[in-house]
Amino acid sequence: MSVENTLSIIKPDAVKRDLTGKIIAMFEENQLRIVAQKKIWLSKAQAGSFYAVHKDRPFFDELCEFMSSGPIVVQVLRGTNAIEKNREIMGATNPEQAEAGTIRKEFALSMTENSAHGSDSPETAREEISFFFSGLEIIQF
Repeated sequence: MSVENTLSIIKPDAVKRDLTGKIIAMFEENQLRIVAQKKIWLSKAQAGSFYAVHKDRPFFDELCEFMSSGPIVVQVLRGTNAIEKNREIMGATNPEQAEAGTIRKEFALSMTENSAHGSDSPETAREEISFFFSGLEIIQF
């Protein structure tokens, strides 16, 4: 078991419905410490750059439109097996398939408006964190 960082995004649907605090509490209750956090509003181009890995997928334009539709909360979570733990807390991408008590089961509106994003591997976590944060913004403790 290793201590690692992962990126978490609270998506526009959840921010709009004032669910940020409830979602953060779920991370903290599961021993994930927030070591960097900010609220931002992506442009469609910025969303496209962040999700470039999906550019050839049919949902890409809809995803970029949604992710630029309102403010998001980006944060770096730190903890033992943080990537896996964050993904467990989020639940399945499709909220209908997500387990009870997960972010997506409790708060998602649809597969696109699924309230949260999380890195899926250590490599992706490093890339995604560096997209939003400089090293000076991440508290290492």
